[in-house]
Amino acid sequence: MDTSPQSATSIPADARRLTIVGAPSVAQRKPEWMKRHIPLAGPNYRELKKTMRGASLNTVCEEAACPNIHQCWEQREASFLIGGEDCTRRCGFCQIATGKPKGYDRDEPRRVAETVAEMGLHFAVVTGVARDDLPDGGAWLYAETARQIHEQVPGCGVELLIPDFRGDEDALREVISARPEVLAHNLETVRRVFRHTRPAFTYEGSLDVLRRTRDWAPEIARKSNLILGMGETEEEVREAMRDLADAGCQILTIGQYLQPTHKHLALQRYAAPDEYDRYREYGRELGFDHVEAGPLVRSSFMAGDQAINAGAWSRPTA
Repeated sequence: MDTSPQSATSIPADARRLTIVGAPSVAQRKPEWMKRHIPLAGPNYRELKKTMRGASLNTVCEEAACPNIHQCWEQREASFLIGGEDCTRRCGFCQIATGKPKGYDRDEPRRVAETVAEMGLHFAVVTGVARDDLPDGGAWLYAETARQIHEQVPGCGVELLIPDFRGDEDALREVISARPEVLAHNLETVRRVFRHTRPAFTYEGSLDVLRRTRDWAPEIARKSNLILGMGETEEEVREAMRDLADAGCQILTIGQYLQPTHKHLALQRYAAPDEYDRYREYGRELGFDHVEAGPLVRSSFMAGDQAINAGAWSRPTA
């Protein structure tokens, strides 16, 4: 019996969510291209960390254990995580804790904006945990954070990386009303394994976030992300890229899944560097404005440059 990823055409209804049926997991020893020397903490990194803690803020850089944290923080780029530390959904690959949120901090947008100003950022990425416990799914919190940053730091670009709000159109319109330069919603994986890896989301629902943003506010750049190593095939990745392009996605990031713990989705493979090269070329053929693809790429990596390439924002000259 062939148990290769290519033969796993469906996920049985009774399959355990944290493994891919029909595709064996791989050894956790990283190939050479996944190894990176972690530099000593530089002055900007230390200052940024102190600033974040002083403002009682969270960053996805830390919560998701991003491998690029030292590089981005040294360049004074960071991604803020709003809405608390506990997510009401559980994706098999995500390191952010799942649980019942402990509160709702309506002052958080102001503190984020003040921190952006204190850090001297020109471009800020804001994402958050899913807040299905709130009537609007946390839409106001995203929108108000963008409004506060634009008000307190004129010229600063904002990317909002949002959940699907369970298809609530009013919630999405609230976020769009804040006019972020970039509106991001991550598809994360291919159609076949989507339900298995993201049970609280739907493939078409995620695409609808991008479609509606394109239709309602075409001036806002749309962005998404794909993660490799969760049981997909190369042709399935290309299909997902076509679906994203058709939905109006302009910016796409593609990176490697790294299994956080043994309780998370089992790693299926490491994608070699030349595979990412093929996706970048295919993305150009599909008409994406920017495709950032590589083993250590994460959604917010060099987000300002991505926005510039999509024509959504210009870096201040002074």
